Amino acid sequence: MIVQACLNGARPIDYHPRLPLTIEAMASDAQACILAGAAEIHVHPRDAQRKESLAAVDDTIRALRAACPGSLIGVSTGAWIENDEKQTREQIAAWRELPDYASVNLSEPDADAVMDLLLSVGVGIEAGLASVADAERFVGLETNRRTLRILLEIEEQELDEAFRVADGIVACLEKSGLRRPVLLHGFDATVWPFVDRAAMRGWSTRVGLEDGKDLPDGAVARDNAELVAAAVNHFAALKARPLPRSVG
Repeated sequence: MIVQACLNGARPIDYHPRLPLTIEAMASDAQACILAGAAEIHVHPRDAQRKESLAAVDDTIRALRAACPGSLIGVSTGAWIENDEKQTREQIAAWRELPDYASVNLSEPDADAVMDLLLSVGVGIEAGLASVADAERFVGLETNRRTLRILLEIEEQELDEAFRVADGIVACLEKSGLRRPVLLHGFDATVWPFVDRAAMRGWSTRVGLEDGKDLPDGAVARDNAELVAAAVNHFAALKARPLPRSVG
């Protein structure tokens, strides 16, 4: 069970005053999150115009490794970043400062090829599953047991529906017999309910301005590090609770 810090994602510039969009800001934020208790970092590199860019991975990873030596660092390969399958693959193949892992969304048509490419260059894979259809596709891949972890990314905002989708994905994985480490996270309204769900299931989770800016009490967090500290403390409190006594 770990807490991953997701620093920025695809959020717009005006989402939060401390949203890290430059390499320097990402490196500083990553270091603060590790000091706050995050086990690793997930980041969406940005170019000089602050747009998401796979071409910015080398410089970003180099800076984050200097700021957080020894910490795992991952990036996104979302199809929307380059908006061109060929360009996406070419940019990944050109990386020289390799991240430890990269997330791949199984909802995207080119996911199989991107996963094969990442494995060929020595980058771990977070397999992003947002629906039962994604899970069904994933369990059918020959490479599914070579993934670093399964990333349950629940986007539905109505809580009962979000739980239903998550349970459906898990049921599909369990039926297949596929066992990989799991990281569960929500988005905006469902961030903290899914932090709770992850803790109860013994899974990892993540928090950060990519997923939401509110603390458990509804106040807006100062920055990513405050979100991470809140999640780490929450996990610790849940783990400290005594187990219920068995009956009989």
